[in-house]
Amino acid sequence: MKLLLLDARYPRDLLAGFEVVAAPQEDVVAVLTMPERPVGPELLAELPRVRVVGTASVGFDHIDAPASVAVVNVPDYCTQEVADHTLALLYALLRGVVALSSGPWDAKAAGRLRVLRGLRVGIVGLGRIGSAVAERLRVLGAEVVAHDIRPVPGNLPLEELLPTSDVVTLHVPLDASTRGLIGRTQIAAMKPGALLVNTARGAVVDLDAVVDALHGGQLGGAALDVLPVEPPAERPVAPNLIVTPHAAYYSPESEERAYRLCVARVREVLGGT
Repeated sequence: MKLLLLDARYPRDLLAGFEVVAAPQEDVVAVLTMPERPVGPELLAELPRVRVVGTASVGFDHIDAPASVAVVNVPDYCTQEVADHTLALLYALLRGVVALSSGPWDAKAAGRLRVLRGLRVGIVGLGRIGSAVAERLRVLGAEVVAHDIRPVPGNLPLEELLPTSDVVTLHVPLDASTRGLIGRTQIAAMKPGALLVNTARGAVVDLDAVVDALHGGQLGGAALDVLPVEPPAERPVAPNLIVTPHAAYYSPESEERAYRLCVARVREVLGGT
């Protein structure tokens, strides 16, 4: 069976049994890609026999395929890594870690520092990663509330979560309903001085609105692991803004797991080839 490989990062030893090609051919039955290499109708028109497109990533909005073509992703490959990174970003904001490490030798140089215990943290998106973040936060003494499209226990409308949370952390996929989910209106509705953390997808948040809210003092801080355009021409700069380079997913173990699970799921669709 022929497999069109669009990203060379997939380890070749995982592809044993496939005839791997680097350009479209009529008898290709599977495609492996990554977010940097979108797959849409134009490419699929050159692959009349394709049955499955796989991506070794959580998000799959870069794949536009008809219902006749299976799309497989790996939403479970980096749950612990992203949850840990989310907590690291939150702690860095609360304790002024970045500002203190680059500023004068003054314990109060970063302004008012806070502790996590007792803060109300609103989690937007209570899937695998959001639930892992909630588990950590509860152990550390935070009050956790959540908003999700599913009827989860204690589910709050976004309009209620935003103005009552000291911290808002985002863990939703990117689709038509979440693109621009947090914009100027939503930020204006948040508690003055609240913190915003995004380790989901960059386009879930209006970046310009976040930067303006930090400069204006509406937000007390923001930590973004994802941006609408990656890599950015320039990293955004604003008071108490932390930006990491889409690194929340990463550990050597998670990277290996992503490729392995993706290829295994493509094989499942093809009948265990």
